[in-house]
Amino acid sequence: MINAAITPRVEQLVITQLSSYQDIVNRLRVLQTYSVGNGITVSRLSEDDHLQDLHRKLRGMPRYMYLTMKEQKLEQTVNTYLLNHSHPTGIRAQLKVIQECRPVNKEDEKSLQEVIQKISRVVEARAGRRDDLAEVLERVAKFQDLQAEKDQIDKVLEVMKEQYAHFADLLRLHYIEKKSWKEITMIMGISKSVFYRWRPRALEKYAHLAGWE
Repeated sequence: MINAAITPRVEQLVITQLSSYQDIVNRLRVLQTYSVGNGITVSRLSEDDHLQDLHRKLRGMPRYMYLTMKEQKLEQTVNTYLLNHSHPTGIRAQLKVIQECRPVNKEDEKSLQEVIQKISRVVEARAGRRDDLAEVLERVAKFQDLQAEKDQIDKVLEVMKEQYAHFADLLRLHYIEKKSWKEITMIMGISKSVFYRWRPRALEKYAHLAGWE
């Protein structure tokens, strides 16, 4: 069953995202080969952020089993200042949130600065460079954002293809591969009128699956 027509704004959002797919892929190809030192690339540094998953698992264990007393105190201080934030994942998000915290006393200020230094050393150890730490973090964050957007497009089209393969094919051919309606009618074996009838319905289905309705 096809949903009611989407608004022009939502339709344009879908078109913009699909049309940007190849640009996203190209930018990822460039970013993933950017060296941050010691033979480590941005894509590798981004993958290392999956160590956060291990930390989440460790949270289910008593802290004394994997944290020293000093580390427990640092964690307690940071958690106190992050009460109004969801626990950030990824090195850039962690660094940004903690840097924005305003300590209420000298002891907390010292603890927060120590945490900031620890996070910085993680990146420094991986990359072997410190002067352009902010640039490295920015590139990692951009890589992760682009990868997430590409994954969303791929997933929506994959799910759509299970029930509406003709819609998924039309969107990929038209907006991602940049083929004209004439080329698509020949590839898919449909008429011009069918192409123009299917296109808005395909955009509606994509918007629905992407949660943009």
